[in-house]
Formats: sequence, C-alpha cells, structure tokens
Amino acid sequence: MAQRLPSAGSSRFDPAVGRSATGADAAGSGLPSPAHAGAAASSTPPRVRAAASEAIPILDFGSQYAQLIARRVREAGVFSVLMAPDAPIEELRALSPRGIILSGGPSSVSDAGAPSCDPRLFELGVPVLGICYGMQLAAQLLGGRVHGAPAREYGRAKLRILDSQGLLGGVPDQTTVWMSHGDQVDALGEGFVPLAATPTCPFAAVRHRDLPFFGVQFHPEVTHTPHGAEIIRNFLYEICRCSGTWRMADFLDQQSAAIRERVGSSRVICGLSGGVDSSVVAALLARAIGDRLTCIFVDNGLLRKNERDLVERTFHGHFDIDLRTIDASAAFLGDLRGVLDPQEKRRLIGHRFIEVFREAAKDVGADARFLAQGTLYPDVIESGHGHAGTSANIKLHHNVGGLPADLGFDLVEPLRELFKDEVRSLGEVLGLPPEIVWRHPFPGPGLAVRVIGEVTPERLAVLRDCDEILLEELRAANLYRSTSQVFAVLLPVQSVGVMGDGRSYDSVVGIRAVETQDFMTADWSRLPWELLATVSSRIVNEVRGVSRVVYDISSKPPATIEWE
Repeated sequence: MAQRLPSAGSSRFDPAVGRSATGADAAGSGLPSPAHAGAAASSTPPRVRAAASEAIPILDFGSQYAQLIARRVREAGVFSVLMAPDAPIEELRALSPRGIILSGGPSSVSDAGAPSCDPRLFELGVPVLGICYGMQLAAQLLGGRVHGAPAREYGRAKLRILDSQGLLGGVPDQTTVWMSHGDQVDALGEGFVPLAATPTCPFAAVRHRDLPFFGVQFHPEVTHTPHGAEIIRNFLYEICRCSGTWRMADFLDQQSAAIRERVGSSRVICGLSGGVDSSVVAALLARAIGDRLTCIFVDNGLLRKNERDLVERTFHGHFDIDLRTIDASAAFLGDLRGVLDPQEKRRLIGHRFIEVFREAAKDVGADARFLAQGTLYPDVIESGHGHAGTSANIKLHHNVGGLPADLGFDLVEPLRELFKDEVRSLGEVLGLPPEIVWRHPFPGPGLAVRVIGEVTPERLAVLRDCDEILLEELRAANLYRSTSQVFAVLLPVQSVGVMGDGRSYDSVVGIRAVETQDFMTADWSRLPWELLATVSSRIVNEVRGVSRVVYDISSKPPATIEWE
C-alpha cells in the first residue's frame, strides 16, 4: 500500500533529487520499484497491467494536448495512460504509478461543475505534475487562489527561471514557453515556492516544499516550448525516478502474455484488411497463440493492384497463418451497379461486408470465442470510450470493417493503448514487410470512394493502373514516408485531348497528396514538379482511357482528404 505523504513541518521533499529529506529513495517514498508493480496492480485491468511495469497516469481534464502529453512521456521511455479526472483513488493506487500528471483543460476551476480530482491523490506518495489547469486545480486544492489574469497569455511567452534545480534543471535562465490561459494562480498556499515567472504571470512554475507537487502554467508538451521535452524528462527521471524501460519489444512480450491469459485455449478470429493496424494485430496474435488464430480476408473487388497477393504472401506464406480469403468481389460490384451517391456506396459496402464476414466466421469452428480488431488509442479517445470522460465524441466506435457488436464474440484489442507511429514500430519488431508497416491509410470502402460516379470493373482497372504508377514514382523519389497520404482519383468527366495526330475524348485523373499529423486537418503536399510531370506522362502514355491528369491543391478544411 502506498505510503501517506508527510504532513507539513515533518520530513521534507527534496525536489532536486526527487526524494524526501529523510533519505528514503523513490521506492521508500511510496514509489514502487518495477519488481513490486505487478503485485500492486492486481485489481488493475489487464490491458494496463500488461503494458508496463511502471506507469504514469495522466488525468485528462479535457485538454486538446492530453494525447500529446501521453506521447511525450512514452517518447521518453515511460509508459503513460490517459484516465478520467475523477478516477477512483483505488484505481490510481492499483497502477503503482511512478508519478501522476494533471493535464490542462478548457474550464475555469471556479466554474460550477468544473472537473476535479480526488484530493487524496496527493497522499499517494508519488510526485504530481500539474500542467495549466492541472496546476491551477492543485494549487487551489492545496490552499492557493486562482482568478482571472489581468492579461491573458496565449502563444509564446518569455520565461525567467528562478530555481534551476529539479524540474527546471538544465533549462536556460531565459527561455520561451507556450501559454494558453485566461486564469492563473495569483496567491500561493502555504509551503509553495515559485520556480519561474513571465512578465504577466508571477507563478509560471511552482513546487511544494513538503509535498512532491510541481506545477507549470505553460505547456511543456508542445514543440513551441523548446525545452519542454527536457522538463518532462526531468519530472520522469530526476523526480519520479523512472527507469525508462518501456520499449516496444517489451510491450510485445507483455501483450503476448496478456493475450494468452485472456483467450486461454479458445480460437481468435481476426478481420484482416491489409492495412497496418489489422496486419500488426494479426502478426501479434500469431506470435501469442500460434495456430489458434484464424484470419479472414474479404476481397471486395475494390482493392488496389496486387493487394490481395501481398496479403496472402505475407500472412499465409511468411507467417504461416490460417488465412481464409473470401472472394466476394462479384457480390460487392453487383451491389454497386448503377449507384452514384457516395453515402449509398458506403452503406451497401458495409452491409455486404457484414454478411460476408458473418458467414465466413460461422465456418471457423465452435471454439472461436474472440474477435480481434485494430482499435488504436486515438480511436478510443475520440469515440468517447477512453479513460478521459471529458473527451468529445468525435467518431462513433468502430469495429474491424464496420462489424457490429452482435456477432457474438468477445473483443480483443491489443493495440488500444498505442498511437499510430507506435503501431508501426511494433510492426517492425514483429517483422512485417515495410510495404505493410509504412502503408498509407486506405479507406474501408476501398477504391469505390476514389472512383467518382458509377463503379464498374473497367473504371476500377483504369484507376488501379494510375494509382500503381503514382505510388511507384513516389517511392522511387523516396517521398512515400514523408507524405501522409497519396492516391489517384478517377473523375466522372471526360476531356478533349490530342493523342498522336488524332483527337481523343478520355477520362481525367486527379492526384491527391497531403501532409498531416492527425488527419483532422491537412495541407496539400508540395510534391516536386519533376515528379508530377513524370507521373502525368506515364499515366497518359501507359493507361488507356486517360488523357489528362490534374493535381489537387486543396487543404482540409474546407476540402476533405478523400474526394467522397
């Protein structure tokens, strides 16, 4: 059980070394060593328990940067997990955390119904870092006062360091930080010491003399705070005494063990699309449970050129997985005959996919109790199903290929604590080929949303050839990994051209290339003109039925990434 924090006036916390002045190290101050973490976490859900021997829970008060905090902690080699701000103290204690971070948030601590946390978390004996709203909330709970600032701070601010030990160790005396606040702490409670200030914020960073609490009004997690990563590392390593053992190879071993514990002797079905998420799930399950995995790959006739061959070669040939390919292309294309409306296309494709998958799953066997899917951490958070109860419901919860919850299987989601680039790293550790690990996102309805207008075998063949040329040249120019998503679109218009000495009247192909971090917003990629010229020339010369190539220079918003 975690040790209770000393009361004011007893043993003091030394921020420079991250331990109490009584000489107790991190383990003796309520900070568990990795060896004790498993026992302490017996009541913790398996997904968190399996993720790491040491963890930093982040209480999410609705900050737009909460995921970014989690990323920065993981990049420093420590596992992090977002949790609801009102997470029960027992749940926090069960994690045996090395430290706790309180995120920012859009509320004012004085608002009615403003999110708060259990004040007993300051009694867990672990360091706590409050960021922006998190600092204000903690300061108020510990006897300070928070009011609207005389001058609000949004954007870059000049920070003057008053105490360069501990949290701010190694940070220049004068530096730049990123601010985003209207309220601020204007009176500190007993025991607080200011660490840094800006011209308009006298308590831009603080610590408590007796409690292991630290607070910053600015946002160290954003790149606009040049020394922010250093500050976070100081908290993790100098104050929390983390060992930095979280590595993807360790995650692989831990998650494999958790999967085996979860599924027992049962069989698991994985809906394999060929995308990086489902591919990594399949490879992970193959490592964890071997021949008790069955993958179902549905060929809907809307795949890119040679995509089916790549999936079958990788998972049936290389990984020797029980892969069952269902060729339902005729059914899908039949459903789409004469359909022009993009939403109707998506509805028909989704309905047919469920029917095909349901029938295929029936043939797997009675011992198949689990369905695996490639849900990622952003999916969990954005769907409102994550730990952070204040998260907005941006997208509906989605299963593999849009599968409904009534298929009768228990879900296995081994990637639900990972971000996209972490999934790619895991894929590399698992030995997946680069063309799958680094594959650009591909829509569930496939090429049906990139053939604008009616979807026919002839138009699909044209688009496949154009798309293949585009990706070939992009890879040859070593630009595939530096772009976020690149694809060709077959437009429902024809254009006059001159082919040789004759007049042509053929199709128009659009090229779409974007760069983005989160796919919520995106900017068009400035691909080299020479590359675009080569792509255009090859498409017009090599693909019959195309006489014109255009380049989409629209950003998102107002446009979307896909054309439908």
